[in-house]
Amino acid sequence: MELNEAVAKLKEKNKKLAAYYHAMGVMYYDIETAAPKNAIGGFSDTMAALSEITYKLEVNEENFELLDFLSAHADELDEITRREVEQAQNGLKLLRNVPMEEYVEYQRIQSEASAVWHEAKVKNDYAMFEPHLKKLVEYNIKFAKYAAPEKDPYDYWLNEFEEGFTQDVLDGYFDKVKAALVPLIHKICEKEKPDDSFIYKFYPIDKQRELSQYLMDVIGINKDDCSIGETEHPFTTGFNKHDLRITTHYYENALTYSMYSVIHEGGHATYEMGNCDELTGSPLFGGASCGMHESQSRFYENIIGRSKAFCELVFPRIKEIFPEQLKDVDAEKFYRAVNLAQPSLVRTESDELTYSLHVLIRYEIEKKLMHGELDTKDLPAEWNRLYKEYLGVDVPSDKEGCLQDSHWSGGSFGYFPSYSLGSAYGAQILAHMNKELDMDALIASGNIGKITEWLREHIHKYGQIKKPAELIRICCGEDFDPDYYIDYLTEKFTKLYEL
Repeated sequence: MELNEAVAKLKEKNKKLAAYYHAMGVMYYDIETAAPKNAIGGFSDTMAALSEITYKLEVNEENFELLDFLSAHADELDEITRREVEQAQNGLKLLRNVPMEEYVEYQRIQSEASAVWHEAKVKNDYAMFEPHLKKLVEYNIKFAKYAAPEKDPYDYWLNEFEEGFTQDVLDGYFDKVKAALVPLIHKICEKEKPDDSFIYKFYPIDKQRELSQYLMDVIGINKDDCSIGETEHPFTTGFNKHDLRITTHYYENALTYSMYSVIHEGGHATYEMGNCDELTGSPLFGGASCGMHESQSRFYENIIGRSKAFCELVFPRIKEIFPEQLKDVDAEKFYRAVNLAQPSLVRTESDELTYSLHVLIRYEIEKKLMHGELDTKDLPAEWNRLYKEYLGVDVPSDKEGCLQDSHWSGGSFGYFPSYSLGSAYGAQILAHMNKELDMDALIASGNIGKITEWLREHIHKYGQIKKPAELIRICCGEDFDPDYYIDYLTEKFTKLYEL
């Protein structure tokens, strides 16, 4: 086989797979945002059928031979093609060893579990979701053993979401974060809390939708490339740099929930809109890892969105939209309210300081599930115990407890640590960005586009061409260092609370 012919075959296969994944992604977006409740049966069947097609496109001797040939000629390939081959080979470690009927059945189980989770959360009924969760745990353990029998199953999945991270590495990371942040949280709990009562007044949803459109403009999202929908649990999905979908959830009595979910999901979308044109139709389109993706969403949400400069920039417009609710509030009061730090029940509503403890709880539960040390029937009790131990809060219901996140219903075990790592990546990126840009001045003047340009040049344009560790070195000239995260939080909240 000629090398040019082999590359052409790879690109054609990738183009075909991208089309199928595009279709499956649009269907997923539809079932989460617009489809009627009873559509789930047909959706599950269609997803299973399409999953069988994509499976066969990748798991066949012709494709194995093609990738083996290209791997042997890796030095002759351009950077994008070489990385596509490497990534495909890594992905096939799982698919080559999973029987097709099990792979297809897992897609069906996953779709059904997601639908049941939505209903179980609304009904506050963990028992109806538990059998589905049990199957997902069993399949994830089984699949990990198929792909890497020599590895601990949880280490396999952690590495899939964040390359290079294992339980040993994460145990050390979380121990360090916990040791630094828990005493700081205790000190802040003894201080007088800023008034945030105005956030929980009545805010009509149609007016919140108006605010969402404004916020998308402020952070620089091109609405011809990115739309916004509504769902139970906010998420972002992207198919190419000109087709991104973000979602949010509106609560009439919680102004900032949707506000910051729009900024957060907008950060995800901005990352993918910044991919270089060469990644259109390539499996390398997207983000380098879950953690790197979270570094960008949480950079926009917290580092930009909860900064004093940003609050002063957007508050006049927010007050214009909600004049009665905010008549006695100024930008300073708003800034302090959106940075209120106190232990809470729900991860997506938690503050920047306590956030990583929410992630730590999920990490510890996942370890026990994946090692058979915790039965899914006992998960709510363990969840509640850890929330009391780490955050000092009592969990009143499973809806506000172990049913609050959608991730396990989608089979994503090993994903949660990425949220904390993303925050830590973002703090380190900020420290080095500040050497070149005057962040506060840019935000205050509404020139967030300049910040986005810097991130695009150092991170966004690469998609998945570069690995997370490489991007940190490109941005920072050094390896990942969690001390930046600890220093960032300590400095910010010591100043806020005058410790």
